[in-house]
Amino acid sequence: MRVHASVCMCVGSKSHSLCHITNDLICLHTSLQNMVCVLALVQLCLWHFNGVFGDEVKSVSVMEGQNVTLHTDTQLHTHDVILWRFGVQSPDEIIAEINREVNIKAFIIERLKNHVEIDDQTGSLIITNITTQHTGLYQLEIIGNTVQNKHFNVTVYAGLSVPVISRVSSQCSSSSSSSFCCVLCSVMNVSHDVSVSWYKGKSLLSSISVSDLNIRLSLPLEVEYQDTNTYRCVVNNPITNLTQHLHITQLCHMSSVCVCYCGRTEAVIRLVISALVGVATVAVLVYDVRSRRESSSTSDDSNILKHE
Repeated sequence: MRVHASVCMCVGSKSHSLCHITNDLICLHTSLQNMVCVLALVQLCLWHFNGVFGDEVKSVSVMEGQNVTLHTDTQLHTHDVILWRFGVQSPDEIIAEINREVNIKAFIIERLKNHVEIDDQTGSLIITNITTQHTGLYQLEIIGNTVQNKHFNVTVYAGLSVPVISRVSSQCSSSSSSSFCCVLCSVMNVSHDVSVSWYKGKSLLSSISVSDLNIRLSLPLEVEYQDTNTYRCVVNNPITNLTQHLHITQLCHMSSVCVCYCGRTEAVIRLVISALVGVATVAVLVYDVRSRRESSSTSDDSNILKHE
């Protein structure tokens, strides 16, 4: 902008059109420079994002104890060097290396030494008897005529425990009612991404999930004693699930309910019945005494009349 002003002042008013032309040329030159800078910045950004996000990340989910193979899925050459890196947040530690020309292998992380193998022919990484400690990001780098990268996001889920259904009386809103039975479905030592759900037939009634580790997860349910529907408790993670069915007739007994909730009522009823029986007995005795007295009085009057 300062150059524009100096040019116009230098030319003066006699060459007003020439000043405009010069200014336009200078503006065009400046615009081209700015455009080049913008294009260069965009290119750098594209290079950066291509390096960070350009490689496809393959998600792998497995259960603890299984064997997993992370495939290279590429054509290897004689002089290729294959590097496998691992990390929970980012793959920054080398865990396996193979040079196909000299057949050199190296395992760096101690905790993976007894679980990790690398295929000599394909370069694929084999993890045997996998545990939750192997959850994380894995990076494959193949160095040859070109450099190829491949990323894997491995999630290992702990085994599920069979849900246990038990009868309770303190976790249901209508537990004081003698027509309802309160049950609780519990799962011990759950891992991340585990949920517990109650189903009535195929319909979901309630559900609870947790992201913490090694805790107890419980979910109550209230049913009527005469209910004939099918209820089941399901514990699941993204890979598998376990089911436990509720048997109302076996778990919920009316007799035990009377012991818990009807004991006082039964005692009152017995007391009332006893009182009624006592009153009735007294009434019968009084009636009997009066009847005998009246009979005796009538007999005496008859004897007196006979003597006269």
